[in-house]
Amino acid sequence: MIDQTVDGGFENPVFDAQTVFRAVMDAVARPGTVRPLPGFARPPAPLSPAAAAVALTLCDHDTPVWLDPPLQASQAVRSWLGFHSGAPLADRPTEAHFAIVANPAELIALENFAQGTQEYPDRSATLVLQVAGLSSGPGLLLEGPGIETTATISPSPLPRHFVEQWKQNNQRFPRGIDVVLAAPDGIACLPRTTRIKMMEG
Repeated sequence: MIDQTVDGGFENPVFDAQTVFRAVMDAVARPGTVRPLPGFARPPAPLSPAAAAVALTLCDHDTPVWLDPPLQASQAVRSWLGFHSGAPLADRPTEAHFAIVANPAELIALENFAQGTQEYPDRSATLVLQVAGLSSGPGLLLEGPGIETTATISPSPLPRHFVEQWKQNNQRFPRGIDVVLAAPDGIACLPRTTRIKMMEG
């Protein structure tokens, strides 16, 4: 257990975190585009390398993290995240700055996470969803800031009724959550300003 907790973090913490941070910022600036992510992190299962890299880059002792049931059930994951990021675990989703989700298909409703306030919309949660792929699911048509006309992405799996939930998320602006999709081949981001529709046919 000790070895599994200590091993698998960033070998070059400053360089690796900068590389991942740049990928995340690029993905936020251009919603729906896939940014490759080197395999810097080697976490215990069921935490994925991509989600782990994002967590080690964005989370610290000031950012409580909520884990979905498959991750919460793993003592190895909890220990690894605590050791490498210093982030405390949140008991409730409303208390979390970040949520890491190994099983998006069974995720609780998006409205259960911290939405921020009108005065402090940045006090909302960012959800890191582990997905199997970004081109194998139902097609999503994206519009909004950072997208010239439209963009498309097909992540799988997604939370139930995701598009409908996302419309409600849009309506809460400037409050609302943001999403990072962490796949084996890279990451994509869905900021709260992005509008999503199901593609026809």
